[in-house]
Amino acid sequence: MIQQFNLTPLIERMKNLILIDPLGYFDFGKLVASAKFAITDSGGVQEETTVYGVPCITIRKNTERPITITEGTNILVGNNSKKIISATEKIMDGKWKKGKVPELWDGKTAERIVSFLRNIN
Repeated sequence: MIQQFNLTPLIERMKNLILIDPLGYFDFGKLVASAKFAITDSGGVQEETTVYGVPCITIRKNTERPITITEGTNILVGNNSKKIISATEKIMDGKWKKGKVPELWDGKTAERIVSFLRNIN
């Protein structure tokens, strides 16, 4: 898409932007956990950033993961470049919402499922 929209010259001028090949789950998780913030259109990234407490700017008009907005570190900006820049500036100025990990995102889902299954008659 970078080539299709003739963005290569712009990308090449961005000194702090590093383009990488796709990563595996654990490597990507480490990258997200250590990021200053994420800009994404991925629902999974919205969840990962919420878990790690990393600010997330989602470039979509809606999300199937609204809890990442109401409780987490995520906001929706659509494809509005002014909103993307404004959100980025808030993050860089330390004025981003704190967010929290939602109640049942504690890593104990399997235990709850097993407990439920054991109690079925």
